[in-house]
Amino acid sequence: MEYDIQIFSLTKKFGNITAVDNLNVQVKKNTIFGLVGPDGAGKTTTMRMMCSLLTPDSGTAEIGKHDILKESEKIKQHIGYMPQKFSLYGDLTVLENLEFYAEVYQIPKKKRKEKIDFLLGFSNLTKHSYKLADQLSGGMKQKLALSCNLIHTPKYLFLDEPTIGVDPVARREFWKILFELREQGTTIFVSTPYMDEAERCDEVGLMDKGRIIKKDTPSNIIHSFDKHIICVFSDENHIARSLAQEEEYVLDAYMLGEELHVVAEDFDYASEKLKEKLENKVRVNFIRRAAPSLEDVFVNIIKSEKR
Repeated sequence: MEYDIQIFSLTKKFGNITAVDNLNVQVKKNTIFGLVGPDGAGKTTTMRMMCSLLTPDSGTAEIGKHDILKESEKIKQHIGYMPQKFSLYGDLTVLENLEFYAEVYQIPKKKRKEKIDFLLGFSNLTKHSYKLADQLSGGMKQKLALSCNLIHTPKYLFLDEPTIGVDPVARREFWKILFELREQGTTIFVSTPYMDEAERCDEVGLMDKGRIIKKDTPSNIIHSFDKHIICVFSDENHIARSLAQEEEYVLDAYMLGEELHVVAEDFDYASEKLKEKLENKVRVNFIRRAAPSLEDVFVNIIKSEKR
């Protein structure tokens, strides 16, 4: 198996807080790997160490066989890094931003126009090339930021929560670009708090408190979940949740969107008992079995760790 990115016992502390705790990860060549977790899980710290912007306290990592501690300058030639707040120049146009980054990355002038024209088309920004960066929507800004990172054709792309604050349609378009980059041979390391995005990755690492608590394909993680999810939809789901949490057969109960998800070992027993418990207290529209999502699995893994 060929791995493009390998992390070996990476650790980083800030005072008494361990931001990244003995992290070990391997990312296969030409895949999208998703680092998934809540705020404060250690995703950004991991990303910054990988891009040689932060020195680990112990451990190391390799990107394309190059050590992040010993060969940081060489690594920077082959990676694109898009932090949560990528610095576009708001008073420059889309085209001028791309020209600026082409200059920074010393793209030969003969290739520069061809490369910029390709990226404008690739990111659907050709019609907006005359606009100032500050005039763009959130989704367009992210696509421009990504294009600036692609100007030197990096082999490895590191994206730190790239779609935060971007509308759902723009998020979908952004991921379509990532899929195309993967097909062209780019290995992508992306962090996200969004479980629907995590399910689009080839592999994910579920991260909490600086540690990877589960790493596999999204489908394998979901299929490994051995509990049952009972979906309840009532007019007063918050009351229904409190009532469900009183029962011994209920392992967990939490809101997911407008639905109440109840976790139990035995679906038939739990759903029948739950129906009896709720029917005189709240108006229940339906109780049914729900296939677990990655979000269900992640919530339950974290809660079981705390228990």
